[in-house]
Amino acid sequence: MYKVIVEKQCGCFKRSGHEGETSFENKDDALLHANERKNEMNSEWCGKHNFFVAEENNDFIIKMGE
Repeated sequence: MYKVIVEKQCGCFKRSGHEGETSFENKDDALLHANERKNEMNSEWCGKHNFFVAEENNDFIIKMGE
């Protein structure tokens, strides 16, 4: 089981209606989802934060930079 987890949930994330954690059976699907979500967060949200994906064990963590 692979998870995509949004580590810190800013106001834009909370208003988006997205889930903070999503599970996948396949690592490639999890990575694809994490990168798509990160790209959406970076391009379509307010721009106050920068997001990146980090792999930790079987999880892909979407982390927030300033």
